[in-house]
Amino acid sequence: MNVHRTRETDVLVVGGGLVGLTTALVLRHHGAAVTLVETRSTTSAQPKARRFHVRSMEVFRELGLAPTVHEAARDLAGHDHMALGRTLAEAEQQPLWRPGGADGVDVSPEPPCLLAQDALEPVLRDAAADAGADIRFGTALTGFDQDGSGVRADLQGRPLRARHLVAADGARSSVRAALGIGRSGRGAIGDPSVSVYFRADLADVVRGREFNLCRIEHPDAPGALASVDGRSRWVLLTAGTRTDRDWPAFLRTALGVPAADLEVLSVLPWQAEMLVADRYSAGRVHLAGDAAHVMPPFAAMGANTGISDVHELGWKLAAVLRGDAAPALLDSYDAERRPAGWFTADQSTRRATDPGAADLAHPFVLAAGGYQYRDGALHRSPGDAHDVEPVHEFAPAGRVGTRVPHRWLDEAHTRSTVDLAGPGWALLVAGDPQSWAAAAPLPVHRLDADFLPSGQALLLRPDDVVAWRGTDVTAPRRVLEDLLHPSA
Repeated sequence: MNVHRTRETDVLVVGGGLVGLTTALVLRHHGAAVTLVETRSTTSAQPKARRFHVRSMEVFRELGLAPTVHEAARDLAGHDHMALGRTLAEAEQQPLWRPGGADGVDVSPEPPCLLAQDALEPVLRDAAADAGADIRFGTALTGFDQDGSGVRADLQGRPLRARHLVAADGARSSVRAALGIGRSGRGAIGDPSVSVYFRADLADVVRGREFNLCRIEHPDAPGALASVDGRSRWVLLTAGTRTDRDWPAFLRTALGVPAADLEVLSVLPWQAEMLVADRYSAGRVHLAGDAAHVMPPFAAMGANTGISDVHELGWKLAAVLRGDAAPALLDSYDAERRPAGWFTADQSTRRATDPGAADLAHPFVLAAGGYQYRDGALHRSPGDAHDVEPVHEFAPAGRVGTRVPHRWLDEAHTRSTVDLAGPGWALLVAGDPQSWAAAAPLPVHRLDADFLPSGQALLLRPDDVVAWRGTDVTAPRRVLEDLLHPSA
């Protein structure tokens, strides 16, 4: 008789892509035991996501991975330009566009990063394993159920008991389907497309005209050419549903050069969609990444939104697992991240359907996680309800429910306000910190008067979000307790 002993873990993560691996890293950063399972035998073989905004890089910075990620992205350093032409050979590099009014704005301690998903995932997998996560590729979740104390999972006949489950298993999430959670949104966006992933040494062709994306306007082979490594790996996106055409001939027409070494690696049909899960949590099971939201890729927000999901979910799960917070804290995950997911999905959709629209959010608002939470693990004073973060301009001011504005704390530009919280809480104060330190059970950091008005303080959550703002020295202790132990 084949009997397997039930193993136990704090959190079972289902899905070993970018979001699942980041979930494991964040949870280990907070000291939680993690088991991750992924049906595939290895990380993604497809480039998929390629642009990681400053907010994602801040998460990797907190995890100690930003230098490693930037090093892995060195091949595409300096490839931020767009290009345009009848063929690649005729394309001209376009001026580097910068958002209006953003000159001189220091948005983040970390620059954005161009790095293909198939190059980033192995970095995250190795880091998660080194951090102590139990990483099991080639292992499928074949069933699960939950009760008041945890989740029982069946891993191909091997039982595992977890206190919580995070579903990062993609747009076709089997976990979401098993929970019966529906999705809402505009559904299919635009026409169907085909992505052709191919290899060809085009370094000499693009030298001096390096780009992130090149729009090809040839009437017989139109599309957008994305640079995966700036030299030999490329993806051409073109409208249509056919996957059986003569792709080498099509590609050579688009390229405008013979490309004798051209090799088609894969041809994938796809359809842009805008759909957001109607619930992000069901009991002890929580959705993240594409399992929770899918959106058109044109604002590069899909993977970035998923990374922000688990950066928040991770500290809340860990606080509950340690007994530092009541289980009701986890209700704030849906209250905060579902509206944020809808916002980014809607903004991505608008960029796909009407890129010239006047009501688009400022790009830095998207890139720096500038969406303002209106409900959740926050303490609002009466005046805070009217202190709304603008969307159409980038003007962070430490409002409740927003990511703390970045300011350098030293002349060498090594420490930022973004570094002050995580994995714990922090209090940022203007003026003498001694009275605040005596009353608050958390690290207190003094800031210059040009950041905060004299006498004010900001209470930062572990995910860098301002949870409270005020002048009452006695408030932070009380507010912290209320946020960690909300009424069910």
